[in-house]
Amino acid sequence: MKHIIILGDGMADWPVKSLESRTLLQAAKTPYMDKLARMGRVGRLKTVADGFHPGSEVANMSVLGYDLPKVYEGRGPLEAASIGVDLKPGEMAMRCNIICIEGDAIKNHSAGHITTEEADVLVKYLQEHLGNERVRFHTGVQYRHLLVIKGGDKRIDCTPPHDVPLKPYRPLLVKPMAGTESITVPEGKADLTPQQTADLINDLIMRSQELLKEHPVNRKRATEGKDPANSIWPWSPGYRPQMETLSDKFPQVRKGAVISAVDLINGIGYYAGLRRLTVEGATGLYDTNYENKVAAALNALKTDDFVYLHIEASDEAGHEGDIPLKMLTIENLDSRAVGPIYEAVKDWEEPVAIAVLPDHPTPCELRTHTNEPVPFFIWYPGIEPDEVQTFDEVAACSGSYGLMKEDEFINEFMKG
Repeated sequence: MKHIIILGDGMADWPVKSLESRTLLQAAKTPYMDKLARMGRVGRLKTVADGFHPGSEVANMSVLGYDLPKVYEGRGPLEAASIGVDLKPGEMAMRCNIICIEGDAIKNHSAGHITTEEADVLVKYLQEHLGNERVRFHTGVQYRHLLVIKGGDKRIDCTPPHDVPLKPYRPLLVKPMAGTESITVPEGKADLTPQQTADLINDLIMRSQELLKEHPVNRKRATEGKDPANSIWPWSPGYRPQMETLSDKFPQVRKGAVISAVDLINGIGYYAGLRRLTVEGATGLYDTNYENKVAAALNALKTDDFVYLHIEASDEAGHEGDIPLKMLTIENLDSRAVGPIYEAVKDWEEPVAIAVLPDHPTPCELRTHTNEPVPFFIWYPGIEPDEVQTFDEVAACSGSYGLMKEDEFINEFMKG
């Protein structure tokens, strides 16, 4: 049996008053997800282990069954792998957003969804003026880039910018972790102390603002009425992780693929031993090319044993607090991804197991991630269904799988 996970990033939500206190999954028209939940079995998955921040890296690694306390190294190293940056011992990688600051507050975490082409110019400019033997900037995708600090100490407190829209940024600058402030001699892989590392990053943030404020890219964006890309915001530091591949965990996965427009997910796929499939028109936004992503997934399933199809759009809509847009992204996932994949594989000679789930909620009310368990279903030909009739956060509470955690979901899915 072949296996495909369809991951609707941030798709889960809270009850919305304007929707008669229903969640968006309850209110959206999702005939295929409801049908597969009805024909399959349903449950909930705790994707954010106790003590971890509800980031997409944490949640997606949990979906794949990784033991986070053992292997988690932050988002930065995963994104480094995705863009071909091979971290050497002692090199600390961080996600480096390009953001928009208005006055003293973070207006948004994406610089108004800056294009990759614009951002590449800015990142190269920052590397030219701020890069040195210790500091390197690398271009990623859209607003998501990479900062590598040689000898940095990862024991620092950083705030994800998407968690603090409209908040003053100065109180959120990087700090050494509690209990490390008194360390005066570098330890372990680092040749900087936590305080020195925090000071270096904060200096880069402030200097980036001076460099970017009058850059031609931003002058052009201003004439177009777009938000300026006027600061960097590094966060989620770590070193190269030690992760076993899915083939190590599940011998039936001889070959697998990951399909995503998000570097973070492709980095997880890299360490999980999945080949990255690049899809034309995959943007990570609401205008992503669902049809090309589905075609890539179906082609991969002809030769591969496992496919991880990740679609980011609903998470971005949640971060914007846009209820109608998030509803549309959920309905698009159903009609343009889940439905076509099910219709294509349902009669294949070799059966295909399908699982659909979010990685975490991104409630429109809150505009950031939360750590509540997420609904999921598993369907494959011949599975004995439970009593659940729809796919949503409330119905999943009655599912026969109950509440799963750690590697219970992936183990159950791969048994099919």
